[in-house]
Amino acid sequence: MPTPVFSSSLPHDNQRSAVKRLISISAFLQDRLVVLLPLAMLAGFGAGLLGDASGLKAAVLPLTFLLVLPMMVGMDIRKLFGTFDIRLHAATLVLNFLVVPFLAYGLGLIAFPDSPWLRLGLLLAGLLPTSGMTVSWTGMSRGNVPEAIRMTIIGLIGGAVSVPIYVHVLLGEAIALPASVVVTQIAVIVALPLLLGFALRSLLVRSMGETRFGSEVKPLLPGISTLGVLALVAVAIALKARGILASPEMLWSSFWPTFTLYALNFVLSSVLGRRFFKLPEAKALVFGSVLRNLSIALALLMGISGPKGGEAALIVTWGFVIQVQGAAWYVRFAEKILDRKPSLPAAAVVEAISLK
Repeated sequence: MPTPVFSSSLPHDNQRSAVKRLISISAFLQDRLVVLLPLAMLAGFGAGLLGDASGLKAAVLPLTFLLVLPMMVGMDIRKLFGTFDIRLHAATLVLNFLVVPFLAYGLGLIAFPDSPWLRLGLLLAGLLPTSGMTVSWTGMSRGNVPEAIRMTIIGLIGGAVSVPIYVHVLLGEAIALPASVVVTQIAVIVALPLLLGFALRSLLVRSMGETRFGSEVKPLLPGISTLGVLALVAVAIALKARGILASPEMLWSSFWPTFTLYALNFVLSSVLGRRFFKLPEAKALVFGSVLRNLSIALALLMGISGPKGGEAALIVTWGFVIQVQGAAWYVRFAEKILDRKPSLPAAAVVEAISLK
């Protein structure tokens, strides 16, 4: 009895089809994040009004791991080593840990003088730089991707170290929050997933190879993180739904300082990039300083503040919307904004003169 020629390949073909469908879903979630975030907010708002949302607090930690762990699995720590542009990373560190956090703190004092928890939300949004979006948008703009990857790893580690210090020094008395609480949350939300992610990544690469991991597993991870973001946003809004209904003006009061922070960041990083760096490095600088790790900021905010962070979560949610839209528009004009080369007519004049 003859053996069917393609019988042995059918399970593998089915597996490939399933992986392709999952990758398509993951890409859909990332591409539609700006639309899905308001829907998650509405779902959380409705759930908070319809019933007692306090039971949702138990979901914060599992959702945090759903959000953060895939991000860590996708991160290759080895990329941190090797030759790199010291000037570029020094400029990025100055922006990310000296300039932007104090801009966020100053805006918080202006916008929320009597609301320290809202100031905490804006500060966390300004304290945690870079994410997977940094690498994606740098690549789409034809910037220096290897340096953007290093910025992402350095930003994660630097943010984990600096958050307890900044929160304790700038807001410790106002929110009566012991530094040990912040350090514990950093350990649970950043350090533990980082270690687990490194171990899981090593196991997967060893079992299936670097190529298959990169083509079949890595593209799924951002979609899983996005699901965690959407769920955590819904929970945060549900916990604060009745307060939002009683004071709808908080939607605007949380929007404008977040928008201002991003606008100032775009301007500062663009001026610095255009003045001191070549075009590919300038693009990496902009996306490595403007785009914040809002996923971890949201997870930390909910872990530290619990129900008190529901209103502050609006700031981080606005941040998602603003930075996705801002990055998409910036990519279109990055060449004109950052390139110091003379325009085409001027270049033609210089060439004509040199030929004489």
